[in-house]
Amino acid sequence: MKNPALDILRTTYGYEEFRGQQAEVVKHLVGGGDALLLMPTGGGKSLCYQIPALVRKGCGIIVSPLIALMQDQVGALRQLGLRAAFLNSTLAASEAARIEACLLRGELDLLYIAPERLLQERTLALLDQAAAAPAAGLSLFAIDEAHCVSQWGHDFRPEYLQLEILPTRFAGVPRLACTATADERTRNEILANLHLDSGRVFIDGFDRPNIRYRVVPKNNPRRQLLDFLKNEHAGDAGIVYCLSRRKTEETAHFLGHNGIVALPYHAGLVAEVRRRHQERFLREDGLIICATIAFGMGIDKPDVRFVAHLDLPKSIEAYYQETGRAGRDGLPANAWMCYGLQDVVLLRRMADSSEGDEMYRRRLGQQLDTMLGYCEVTGCRRQRLLAHFGEDLPAPCGNCDTCMDPPATFDGTVVAQKALSCVVRTGQRFGAQHVIDVLRGSQSERVRRFGHDQLPTYGVGADLDAFTWRGIFRQLVAAGLLQLDPEGYGGLRLTVAANEVLRGERTLQLRQDVLTARPRPARRKKLSAALFSTDEQEVDAVTHALFDRLRALRKELAAEQGVPPYVIFHDKTLAAMARFQPATPEQMLQLSGVGDSKLEKYGEQFLAEIRMAGLE
Repeated sequence: MKNPALDILRTTYGYEEFRGQQAEVVKHLVGGGDALLLMPTGGGKSLCYQIPALVRKGCGIIVSPLIALMQDQVGALRQLGLRAAFLNSTLAASEAARIEACLLRGELDLLYIAPERLLQERTLALLDQAAAAPAAGLSLFAIDEAHCVSQWGHDFRPEYLQLEILPTRFAGVPRLACTATADERTRNEILANLHLDSGRVFIDGFDRPNIRYRVVPKNNPRRQLLDFLKNEHAGDAGIVYCLSRRKTEETAHFLGHNGIVALPYHAGLVAEVRRRHQERFLREDGLIICATIAFGMGIDKPDVRFVAHLDLPKSIEAYYQETGRAGRDGLPANAWMCYGLQDVVLLRRMADSSEGDEMYRRRLGQQLDTMLGYCEVTGCRRQRLLAHFGEDLPAPCGNCDTCMDPPATFDGTVVAQKALSCVVRTGQRFGAQHVIDVLRGSQSERVRRFGHDQLPTYGVGADLDAFTWRGIFRQLVAAGLLQLDPEGYGGLRLTVAANEVLRGERTLQLRQDVLTARPRPARRKKLSAALFSTDEQEVDAVTHALFDRLRALRKELAAEQGVPPYVIFHDKTLAAMARFQPATPEQMLQLSGVGDSKLEKYGEQFLAEIRMAGLE
């Protein structure tokens, strides 16, 4: 029996079979059903609405929140030979009018529109016309980044709430809301606010097994970042997230001073500078962006090899969304975070000064507590992360820091009692650093001024260094035994649960932080080797050299067209070419990621490069 969706997947996209729940989602939408789709970044969400839009009559309308994302996706679709366009503020009036005319004549397969523009009455009237035009029609609405509809979410956008008009104004046109990030509460909000209650919910799992998660305590964080980049990601593209605009610029400058090409990105930069920096990141190999959360939603660059956080993210959802920008091509990637108790102080202060109501501020505090618990976990980090989204990972993953290098633990009951007692005796109003100074017997002016050198707890912790004590205080906060003062200035106070520890009614196992990290596993093989390997054997130098040549050709072709290199072929496809060295167009079509359109456009050039390499 003929399957038009599968035919399109094979001939247009160059993939042999659907993955996971893709086939079921596509079938449901082709049949006219509504749905909510949760699929991890890199899992192929876009295929779930692009292919039904091609199978059904009319144009698929894609609601997308970012201009840069629209442009990238439309450019990639045109490389596949599809009739795709976008309507946004970057277009001249004449070009926008041309695209609108194409829509009404039925000459578009996919049209990307920002929610703000879609909700303008003029745009809605245009879609009314398209829906009624005999030659046109609307095949579906896809609402990308649907978590933006959640008022509890980290990317809330009020205009997403107004998309509730779609089912009444365009009755009978199927809708797909999709996102990579939504816990149960957010999923329920999406279903309710977008009136998708009668639609199906597809959850394709949250796990990104190719990403290695790692968290380290802060101790000269910029130097820690530099060591991480030089030891594990020399020449790789990646994103470094910072909480403040100033820190993004200082970090980019620091990396540049140390020979690493890095650019800042934050909302305070001139729009043209932001655009130029993002363009360079998308089009150049090995460039690093140092950014606030203003950067990244929907970034389609597949070969981001790492995402680093120099500060604690605000929530698990934000962390998952941001780390998910690494390794979209399915190849090995790192999610590395460096955090300290001062991050918690700053985020708590931001939460307490939020303009939201008391319930909203309480929710922010809960999200921060969950994030802190993730950082201090001693078991499998991936299990904790997935459990937050309601997904059970039966066994430890083997690909996170706590699995690969299990932390040593010790009976921390006595040191916890010392810490808690010192917090009480200093008045429950000082931050961790001052309490540590008292515990270690510091002769600082501040300790003497407050008379804390006369306390019974003065000097009782002199046997531990400051780094170890900072780790202990972080864990006591994460365990809910200490809390930061409500005003957010970093003062510590005991919780009710701390009394059990002080009275000796509860014991504690704490992680042993060490200043000099234990030897880590050997650095992973360079990415190209990981790409080529289907077994444990080494790949010969000839294959590596051919891969580099194919990347150079791709870069040249991309520069000629003014598009990012990955829209021509992904690294994974180039790696397959280098490994299997196809000699004919038919053989090249057998490679994943090579469809009819790309074969016609680029096949002969890449085949010629492969032949030339074989003659040298």
